[in-house]
Amino acid sequence: MPADLAVLGLEHLGLPAARAATAAGIHTVGFTPDQRAAADLNAGRPPAEGFLTTPELRRMLARGFSATSDPAELARVRTALICTPVPVDAAGEQDLRGMTDAARALAPRLGPRALVVLESTVCPGTTRDVLRPMLEEGSGLRAGRDFHLASAPGRAGPAGRGARVIGGLTPTCTEAAAAFYGRLTDKVVRARGVAEAEAAQVLRTNATQVTTALVNEMAMLCHDLGIDLWDVLRCAEARPWPSPWPSGDGTVPRPGLGPGGPGGPLDPGGRLRLVGVARDINARMPGYVTRRSAALLNEYGKSARGAHVLLLGVTGQPDSPDQAGSPAREIAARLLELGARVSFHDPYVPRWRVAGREVPPAVALYEAASTADLTLLLQHHSVYDLQGLAAKAQLLLDTRGATPAGAAHRL
Repeated sequence: MPADLAVLGLEHLGLPAARAATAAGIHTVGFTPDQRAAADLNAGRPPAEGFLTTPELRRMLARGFSATSDPAELARVRTALICTPVPVDAAGEQDLRGMTDAARALAPRLGPRALVVLESTVCPGTTRDVLRPMLEEGSGLRAGRDFHLASAPGRAGPAGRGARVIGGLTPTCTEAAAAFYGRLTDKVVRARGVAEAEAAQVLRTNATQVTTALVNEMAMLCHDLGIDLWDVLRCAEARPWPSPWPSGDGTVPRPGLGPGGPGGPLDPGGRLRLVGVARDINARMPGYVTRRSAALLNEYGKSARGAHVLLLGVTGQPDSPDQAGSPAREIAARLLELGARVSFHDPYVPRWRVAGREVPPAVALYEAASTADLTLLLQHHSVYDLQGLAAKAQLLLDTRGATPAGAAHRL
């Protein structure tokens, strides 16, 4: 029986999209060229990167979801979502190979009146100038006439909460995509076209990067000058933050290890100079946190070499298993290079590897914090009792500013 929906790319975008679709009663097949990954998903084993929990995957399978590495399964689907990762290199250039491979697999099997949506965050013009000709050449069909083509970058919040921006190649394409996403999200926002939808996501991604970089620089400056950054933030919020977007609530953005999540800064054609500066600042944060950790150990008469460092929270976002965009691996690798003994705790990550080696998990959290020379909070999951952890830990460095004032050292 052919599926109603095919999701191409079963990583940080594709698996949540497939989960939302199956929850809405849409018969969904997920496509990945990795035969072993498909077999693992069908056996109820989610990826180690944490894009999906085991109970979530089992619920999807019970509702009819299946994964495949056979492109023939893409035939006759009514809707196809291309959700492949589009990594960004150090120079800010996008690697589109995952998207183009997905397009090659889909195009010969594309049927008339089908809907194809690119969900990957890409530079403006990619859907029209890269994806469209590949689909047309491989299928012999014309986008906008024989099949619908649209861009809907990013993803809505958990359980479909939040708006979804959609832009079609033609107004008819936009309406076809809006009808589909209306089944999954609370609100559909129609862009003027595909390029506008792509550019809106680029702006959101870059705004997050830039505001995070600004507050990260303030954190480093305040530390060097002996100023209480968190009191500075409290005072700055005495009046509404000058630009409430992207935080949305008028609060000052918090410093951290970068904004998290899979989306890196995008600088189409190297024309957004501020974005390049923000990228460089945020890229320095794992090294800065590692140096702060070593300095803090030294202050208490301990060397990083041989010290036991417990990392709390290794995912990219709080209360999520998704490790995309998390700087935890880089920090762990840097600590290991200094000779530290590293362990970790994360309620969403049962196993974790860094630089090819297994990092031991802390089974008894409070006992591990009490014996570690340094406990390093990298991600603030709501299950953490930070006051209790601060009381138990020998030394606690909070990179999120989540602990009560005076309970721990803060970034």
